[in-house]
Amino acid sequence: MGKTRVGIGVGLVAGFLVLQIPVAAAAGDSGLDIDARQTAQGSTVTVSTTACGADVTYGKGESEAAGAFHLFEGESKGVLTGEFTVPEGSSLSTDTVTVKCPPRIKITDSYELPTRQPDGAVEAGFGDTGQGAQQLALGAVLISAAAAGGLVRMRHRSRSNQN
Repeated sequence: MGKTRVGIGVGLVAGFLVLQIPVAAAAGDSGLDIDARQTAQGSTVTVSTTACGADVTYGKGESEAAGAFHLFEGESKGVLTGEFTVPEGSSLSTDTVTVKCPPRIKITDSYELPTRQPDGAVEAGFGDTGQGAQQLALGAVLISAAAAGGLVRMRHRSRSNQN
């Protein structure tokens, strides 16, 4: 009886997960692959798609931020790839890309643009200690006190176990 219950539970969980796959696939698949990992003003964005079909070798694209660009067949058959440069001084926070290819296929997707350019160095914690020296000393005192308290507790336990 126990094996039957476990089998039913596993079957229900597996069935639930299998039913979720089409929903997850349909939710975020526009047909466009926008490679904007390190997108900033002045950087290049690569757009590719397989939605136009295996026999299509050319497509037109348009970015709200950068304007028109072209897509051509790349190394793989049926994959159209194009590039554009995000212009300096763009005030958009989200860029929408639209790709059109024959016969009457239109695909649209969006990606996030950074709101501002990084300015200056990143504080990683290994620079000048300046005002952090007091905090460092306080941290060392607290860690030492915790270690001493732990040592006292361990010695107290070992003595109580001997008696």
